[in-house]
Amino acid sequence: AGAGALTIPLARAGARVIAIECDPVWVRRLTQRVARLGLEGEVRVRAGDLRDVDLPAQPFRVVSSPPFHLTTTVLRRLLDDPARGPYRVDLVVQWEVARKRAELPPRSLLSTAWAPWWEFELVRRIPRGAFRPTPGVDAAWLAIRKRRQPLLPPSLARDYAEFVRSRWPL
Repeated sequence: AGAGALTIPLARAGARVIAIECDPVWVRRLTQRVARLGLEGEVRVRAGDLRDVDLPAQPFRVVSSPPFHLTTTVLRRLLDDPARGPYRVDLVVQWEVARKRAELPPRSLLSTAWAPWWEFELVRRIPRGAFRPTPGVDAAWLAIRKRRQPLLPPSLARDYAEFVRSRWPL
């Protein structure tokens, strides 16, 4: 969650936000900022890591800007189990990753394994100059939505992923 660049606007727009941050300094700073802005009712700041926090049992949405090197790990955590996953994910990710995930038909192993349950949309390119510190590459807003009618039952996700892996050309 960092300084709250996504958290604060989401809360001001009326969303109930669970802001997850692994750095204790940023947890303290964001908690103080939320209190200063009077948003304690809308925002709950939690120390933790999106890669291993307990995900809600009820439907939820994820809005995040994970470190670029953790994107695949975060996506696997959120999308590998479509029976428990979120109904929507909005991520700021590296441009090439967003472009690859949003390709139709899917041309990567992971995108193919997720395709029966998830739809990917490359919403917008974000130039590297929009960030501080400035990364070496452009980013993109990648929207992922759970399909209203999955192409396969969620109970087949693991078997389907294994099938795709076993047939994927090396």
